[in-house]
Amino acid sequence: MIEIPAKIIYIYFMAYVEFRDVCKYYTLGETRICAADSMTFDVEKGEFCVITGPSGAGKTTLLNMLGGMDSCSGGKIRLDGREISAFNESQLTDYRRYDVGFVFQFYNLIQNLTALENVELATDISRDSSDPAEVLASVELADRMNNFPAQLSGGEQQRVSIARALAKNPKILLCDEPTGALDYNTGKHILRLLWDSCRKTGKTIIVITHNQAISPMADRIIRIKNGRIAGTELNAKPVDAGMIEW
Repeated sequence: MIEIPAKIIYIYFMAYVEFRDVCKYYTLGETRICAADSMTFDVEKGEFCVITGPSGAGKTTLLNMLGGMDSCSGGKIRLDGREISAFNESQLTDYRRYDVGFVFQFYNLIQNLTALENVELATDISRDSSDPAEVLASVELADRMNNFPAQLSGGEQQRVSIARALAKNPKILLCDEPTGALDYNTGKHILRLLWDSCRKTGKTIIVITHNQAISPMADRIIRIKNGRIAGTELNAKPVDAGMIEW
């Protein structure tokens, strides 16, 4: 009897977020600046991921490419099986509108709109949005939703920004230095709020920060240096945000 060798089958399991050899170059006169140098990493669905590194390391460039606000010069970027890096301008507009929620260091609220109206502005252009008032209540602003940004503290304004992003029901929440403009205690409160949102909603949340002390609360830590991925670490036991000290 002739034995037929068993075939070796390789199955490729696609991560929720994938960067594969992603590069980004800028030209300044005759000088070419490399902001992202062959970045490769994965993030799984529902993870709270912290991307850390010093100023100028390439963190914001990475965030802008993943968020569809900038294109990559080479490599591939995928979210939920779709190749974002191959999108045209129209597809990128829809992607930013429906699939991505943004939280920035400076809250980017419209000053002549109330907290509720700021959130409603985002939900009006979404396909499957949540109730703005309910989301504001979930970030502890039920009694402040009719206030204007100038009547809110920095931490309250950042909570409105988070509510605005979450109310869209995005696939992913991207946070660029979300505690950078806040004092220590308020910053910890915002981190707890983001972590709780990740756990309660199952949203994939990526936080960009230069503050490495935040790393222990993450499911996945990605370190960047000089435009390259310097290391990736999975954290089996994330620390409660209230225990973070810096």
